[in-house]
Amino acid sequence: MSRMAWLALVLVATACGAPESATDAAGTPTPTPTSSASSSPSPEEPSPSPSRSPRPEKQPEPGTVVTVGPSPFGQMLFDDRRQAVYLFEPEADGRPACYGACEEAWPPVLTDGPPVADGAVEDQLLGVVRRRDGSRQVTYNGWPLYFYANEGPGEVLCHDVVLNGGLWLALGADGRALPT
Repeated sequence: MSRMAWLALVLVATACGAPESATDAAGTPTPTPTSSASSSPSPEEPSPSPSRSPRPEKQPEPGTVVTVGPSPFGQMLFDDRRQAVYLFEPEADGRPACYGACEEAWPPVLTDGPPVADGAVEDQLLGVVRRRDGSRQVTYNGWPLYFYANEGPGEVLCHDVVLNGGLWLALGADGRALPT
C-alpha cells in the first residue's frame, strides 16, 4: 500500500471514531492510546475499564446485632431477637472450646459481617474469633459468645449453671459476667 493510500485510510478511520494509529520505524502500524473526550465515559455511564476509574470499595454486610435488655439477673446481652447470650468460663483465653455435644447445646453466636452494637453495648468490646470450621464467632470483651439451644426469646434459664464441662454466665454491657 502506498504512503498516500495509507494516510487516506488513517484519516478516514480517525474521522469515523476508530482508534488512532501510528507507524514504527519500519512503517508498520502500531496502536497508540487515545485521549479524546469522545472515548471517555460520561459521568452517568460505568467505566469500561477498572484502570480508568477506581471501583467503589465493597462495604461489608452488617453482622449480628448485640443489644442489652432486662433479665432477672440485671441488664444483660441479647441478640436482636432477644435471645440471651452467655460466656463459657473455660474460654477465659478468648479461644472457643465448645465443640461437638457442647456446641449442639450451646450454639455459638456467629456473624458474617462485623458485629453491630446496639443500645448500651460498647462497640469497642465487640469482636470476632475464628472457629475451627472457619466460621466467625462474635466475642464481647474477649469472651466468645453463645446461645442456649433450649431457650426462647427473652428467656434466661442458664445463668450460673455448670453444663458441658464448665460454668455458663450471662454478660452485662460492661463485658463482665453478671453476679451469681
